[in-house]
Amino acid sequence: MESKDALDCFASLSQATRLDVFRLLVRSGGDGMTAGEIAQTLDVRDNTLSTNLSILSNAGLVARRREGRRIRYFADLTTMRHLVDYLLSDCCGGSPDKCRPAINSLITAFDSARWQQSRMPDEPFNVLFLCTANSARSLIAEAVLNADPSGRFRAYSAGSQPSGQPHPRTLQLLGRLAHDPGDIRSKSWDEFDGPDAARMDFVFTVCDNAAGEVCPVWPGNPITAHWGMPDPAAASGTEAQQAAAFDATHKILAARMSAFTSLPIASLDRAALQAKVDDIGKQPEPTTAS
Repeated sequence: MESKDALDCFASLSQATRLDVFRLLVRSGGDGMTAGEIAQTLDVRDNTLSTNLSILSNAGLVARRREGRRIRYFADLTTMRHLVDYLLSDCCGGSPDKCRPAINSLITAFDSARWQQSRMPDEPFNVLFLCTANSARSLIAEAVLNADPSGRFRAYSAGSQPSGQPHPRTLQLLGRLAHDPGDIRSKSWDEFDGPDAARMDFVFTVCDNAAGEVCPVWPGNPITAHWGMPDPAAASGTEAQQAAAFDATHKILAARMSAFTSLPIASLDRAALQAKVDDIGKQPEPTTAS
């Protein structure tokens, strides 16, 4: 966390109502609260509360999730962890590890509980795949995961600079492998940003360019990981060689989806789940016969 970010947090908490709101949301844990519940508990006018919630959200201290016509608010303890790390970076004579673990373990446990408890038991996990153009890798990933028969996942894809249409070989590949292309289209990641967007549980970048870009702040504080791989659309050579590049991409993604869908997500805390999805992105690419 930079000094400016820390100052933004302190400034947002320096007003009594905002401090009360944040402390109330911390107490509410993984259940969170609606604006109406917060206003009633603290006896705050709706317009005053709305302004203060916006300030807390802009500082990264409050996250929100839309539920029908209502929005539920949560204390964002990821930001608080960063703030605590910033404050403790020079403590104990330059040995912050002496005083940080207890605080970090408490925040991590709370954050994991909130992530798990904020979901309905039978609700599918929303997964967003990102690449720059959203024309090949991310679209293939979306199709592969949506074909998973368990029904536990709902996949989406988007790009930072979408091409506007899927690569022709992407559609050829999906059709040949019996994946339903459905409504697959090339679109901007802006569609998944903001309070009205579907809340993502996981966000994976599948190209190095997208991983290096400044992503939007995704509602719901999803678990993120980088699953980079070569761009098949950049392959040169004969028609057969270019088609083989798309086949190789599909093979890589199918292997990663198999590993991902096999994870016991409900029984893992957030830190363990983060480590698992990071490891999937580091798996060696399957070899292809020459």
